[in-house]
Amino acid sequence: MKKLILFGAVLSLALACCQSSPAQDRGAWYAASNSATSITGDMIIGDGRITIDFMNFPLAQIRALEPAEVGAVFDADSNAGAKGNLYRLRVPAAQRFLHHNTLCASEDTQWMATYVEGKTLHVALFSGPSMPVFTFDALSHSNDLCGTFTYTR
Repeated sequence: MKKLILFGAVLSLALACCQSSPAQDRGAWYAASNSATSITGDMIIGDGRITIDFMNFPLAQIRALEPAEVGAVFDADSNAGAKGNLYRLRVPAAQRFLHHNTLCASEDTQWMATYVEGKTLHVALFSGPSMPVFTFDALSHSNDLCGTFTYTR
């Protein structure tokens, strides 16, 4: 009986360690960059919603970003194995934030890429109905990148 209990405890511990951890970008983040401080203020990323300047917007995680994609968007070292997330959201173009700023000028904000580096969150916001292409070439020729922001814990 004791061996069965011990086996169950070891199995439970092994399964707990092997489960995928929740996204590192979830939680409350404080504006750190000039753009974040002057446009969005603090941000909270939750399950199914994002809060920007005390306003909630729907949020859906689409997929994980590969290290090369993170490197293209955030100028991070793609050899370091950095991973991020791509989200779909909808922030209307008319929505005003701090100092009456918008996120993507006259376009709806529809995509968000994130990358966590230690206690720093990097965010890139995109307009346009099509999923962004995360290569250096595509991003350099794209008009859909609205801006990048940095937050800290």
